[in-house]
Amino acid sequence: MGIDYSQLHDPNAEYTMRELSAETMGVAAKRGGGRDVEITDIQTTMVDGNFPWTLVRVYTDAGIVGTGEAYWGAGVSELVERMKPFLEGENPLDIDRLTEHMVQKMSGEGSLAGVTVTAISGIEIALHDLAGKILEVPAYQLLGGKYRDEMRVYCDCHTEEEADPIACADEAERVVDELGYDALKFDLDVPSGHEKDRANRHLRDVEIEHKASIVEAVTEAVGHRADVAFDCHWTFSAGSAKRLARRLEEYSVWWLEDPVPPENHDVQREVTQSTTTPITVGENVYRKHGQRRLLEGQAVDIIAPDLPKVGGMRETRKIADLADMYYVPVAMHNVASPVATMAAAHVGAAIPNSLAVEYHSYELGWWDDLVEETVIEDGYIEIPEEPGLGVTLDLDAVEEHLVDGAELFD
Repeated sequence: MGIDYSQLHDPNAEYTMRELSAETMGVAAKRGGGRDVEITDIQTTMVDGNFPWTLVRVYTDAGIVGTGEAYWGAGVSELVERMKPFLEGENPLDIDRLTEHMVQKMSGEGSLAGVTVTAISGIEIALHDLAGKILEVPAYQLLGGKYRDEMRVYCDCHTEEEADPIACADEAERVVDELGYDALKFDLDVPSGHEKDRANRHLRDVEIEHKASIVEAVTEAVGHRADVAFDCHWTFSAGSAKRLARRLEEYSVWWLEDPVPPENHDVQREVTQSTTTPITVGENVYRKHGQRRLLEGQAVDIIAPDLPKVGGMRETRKIADLADMYYVPVAMHNVASPVATMAAAHVGAAIPNSLAVEYHSYELGWWDDLVEETVIEDGYIEIPEEPGLGVTLDLDAVEEHLVDGAELFD
C-alpha cells in the first residue's frame, strides 16, 4: 500500500487567507447550456519516451475527460494527487481561478517554482482540453482566438558525432531535405577535445573556434532554406558567453540559447546587451513573475517558456502578452509528448508574437503513435478545429510505452 498523497497534512493548505474554492468564494450560480459540470477525479501516468512524460487526466460527472501533460521529472504524479482534493467538486471551466487556487493551496509546498508548478501546469492543460470539449470549441478559442492556422516547428537535431561540424551539417541538410523542416536547433555545449576544466565554465579560444566551426558548417549547409538556433544549456561564464556570442555575429544564427546559468538575470542582461547575436532564455524560469524580470530588464531578445513547466497555457499566454509589451517574440521550448506539443501550438496560434514551437523527438520512431491524429507535417502543426486540444490518446500505444511500474489511467 503506497502513500496517499492526497491526504497529507499541510497547515498551509488547510488554512489560507486567500482560499479560492468555489465554496469560499460563493461561486454557486447554476450554469446553463451543459456547463454545470463537476470534477470527480484526476489521474496520471508516465510514458517512457526520450523524456519520461507525465500525462494527466481530469474526469467529470458529465463523462467528459480532459487530457494534459506536465513537464517530465520525478514527483509530479504525487503532487497532482496531492492537489486532487482541492479540485474535486469544482467546475472545470473556471480555469484561471482553479489554477490560482492550486498555487495558493500549495504555497507552502513550492508553488513559486519547480516541480510543483509543473504539476499545476499538467492539470491546467487538461482543464483547457476539458473546457474546450464542454464548450465544443478548440483550445485556442479559449485564449482569445487565433492569429494563424498553423504553427511553425523547429526540430532539435542530434547526431552520433555531435562535436563534428561536418556531421552536424550533414544532419541539418537531411532534416531540411528529407523531413521538411525549415527551422532547426543544434547543441553547442559539446566537447571540443580542448577542455582543461569542466567546472569553471571558462571557454578557451580554441574551444570558441570549435563551436564557431559547427555554426559555420551548419548555417552554410542550409543557407536560407532554414533558420538555425544553437543551444548552450547554461554552460558558460559571463565573459566566455560574451566572447562566444560576439564570435558568432558573422553567421546567420537564429538565436543562441541559454549561454549562462539561469539564476542571475543581471548577468544575463549583460550578455544579451553585449552582442548582436540574438539571445534566447526562459525554459528554466517559472511563471510570469520569473519571466517578467528577464523582459523588464531587457535581458532577452527572444523569450522561451516551456509551457508544461512554466505554469500552463494561460500562464504562457500572459508571458507572451508581457513580452509583446517589449516587442519580444516567443519561441516555446518543448521536450514533450504530442499532448503538450499540441497545447503549445494552440497558444502559439493565439498570440501575435509567436516564432515557433520546439520538437525534440524526431529520432523517436513512435512519438506520434501516442495520439490518433497527425501532429507535425512538413515542419508545421495545423491547428485543430476539434474541441479541446484536438488530440486523442491511443491508450494501447500509451500502455505499450509506460515507464516500468506506471499504471494506465482507469
